[in-house]
Amino acid sequence: MRIGIPKEVKVREGRVALIPPAVAELILHGHEVSIQSGAGVASGYPDEDYKHVGAQILPDAAALYGRAQMLLKVKEPIASEYNLLRKDHILFSYLHLAATPKLAQALKDKGLTAVAFETVEAGGKLPLLAPMSDIAGRLSVHIGTTLLHSHAGGRGVMLGGLPSTERGHVVILGAGVAGGNAAAVAAALGAQVTVFAPHREALERMHALGPNVTALPSYAPLIAEAVYSADLLIGAVLIPGAKSPKLVTAEMVRKMKPGSVIIDISVDQGGCIETIRPTDYEHPTYIQDGVVHFGVTNMPGAVPRTASQALSTVLTPYVLKLAADGGLNDPAIARGVNVAGGKIVHPAVATALAN
Repeated sequence: MRIGIPKEVKVREGRVALIPPAVAELILHGHEVSIQSGAGVASGYPDEDYKHVGAQILPDAAALYGRAQMLLKVKEPIASEYNLLRKDHILFSYLHLAATPKLAQALKDKGLTAVAFETVEAGGKLPLLAPMSDIAGRLSVHIGTTLLHSHAGGRGVMLGGLPSTERGHVVILGAGVAGGNAAAVAAALGAQVTVFAPHREALERMHALGPNVTALPSYAPLIAEAVYSADLLIGAVLIPGAKSPKLVTAEMVRKMKPGSVIIDISVDQGGCIETIRPTDYEHPTYIQDGVVHFGVTNMPGAVPRTASQALSTVLTPYVLKLAADGGLNDPAIARGVNVAGGKIVHPAVATALAN
């Protein structure tokens, strides 16, 4: 199969779908790989590294899209890329269509096959989403720590505190890969951490992180009480393919402490906090009701080398499956198909877009 890796075009998105050693693996299996010139530079992989392993370097997006049968992207296509897509393309990328109906319509209109990283499912897990959730969870605390500085509009609180001072309070909605990693980093900093999750198994994992972590069920009154005292509120709720439920209302945000910070990792799926809206790394934050909001939709793009290495590791086996004869029938891949034949075929995505 002719596999193409375009350069990402979202604001400050430096990730690349596959690093050179992974490209070498695809070529070893008999596939042709083309990469748009400069696609790996922000991750520390110049064109020469790809050329060295046998990839073709194409000068621009038009040449890349024109050559490829399968497109490997990190982030979903944006409007400037729509006219490059063809009916015979297989698009393999993060898509988050439940929160992007215009993109969903564009892909339907093209008639291509779109497989979303975030809905590929194997053994009840989401293997292609996990590494980026891991990174986003960790980054949420790194970024939140900085946004709490007074010059960034924050309360001027150091999360871990020190002798004679109070500790900062971090509230996390969700205890999956993103929420769990956020909790681990916040706990290691010494913050007071409260994590909400619906199942006892997850609560047990969070409780075991340390004596400064409180794990509670996702009951609305308990969430509200914690939100009002939060210095840093992190949203990390995921329902595969569907929009995130709104667990924090605008009224609750209005009662938060001035200078507190909200980071909603689930903003890609519409967000679990009512006041969140998508932002980018050019303009990452806004202040609403005295609360700093961070809604960047490609958080791992801030650490492109780490993120590209992590993504490439999990992605390569699935690219090989998809590129093989009958690859779309592989059970894990089949669960990831969102668009085919001009229709939304993933049940959760279809339901979300219909509502």
